[in-house]
Amino acid sequence: MNIIIKYDLQAAPKTGDWKHIKPEVKAKKCIGCGTCVKFCPEATIELNENKKAEIDHVWCKGCGVCAEICPIEAILMKKN
Repeated sequence: MNIIIKYDLQAAPKTGDWKHIKPEVKAKKCIGCGTCVKFCPEATIELNENKKAEIDHVWCKGCGVCAEICPIEAILMKKN
């Protein structure tokens, strides 16, 4: 049996609205290893065309996993 869930992304509540801290990527320091991408529980991080981490703050919950897992500390958590 196949089930299709129809989901209206525009109507969805943005998880990033309630966070009090957010990750900030130091682009000059980022080596593009992708570790943060793999470990982000909300899948809000991508590597851009320059192989630097970019975070979608609309959906980021501010959990800090990316900052903890970054091997060179290129991601810092900042208060909103």
